[in-house]
Amino acid sequence: MYRPKDTRERIIHRLKIAQGHLKKVISMVENDQYCIDVIHQSQAVQRALEESDTLVLENHLKTCVASAIRQGKQNEAIGEIVNIFRKSQ
Repeated sequence: MYRPKDTRERIIHRLKIAQGHLKKVISMVENDQYCIDVIHQSQAVQRALEESDTLVLENHLKTCVASAIRQGKQNEAIGEIVNIFRKSQ
């Protein structure tokens, strides 16, 4: 089984999984497959994207946010993160 080594590889791996699921969804719709099966496949795309978002956010917190806090820019860094969650609601 493929095990991505670093964060960047892990993110790319998750995005490629999402891409594969999305191609399958498109094919299923084009071929008039059963709606519930299409929804299941679409949900797999969404989960893969959510997992890649989590990895990107984790990396951002460990690198950019940590650096901003050390530089005394914690309010800006926190505001940026809060805005992400406001947009997703």
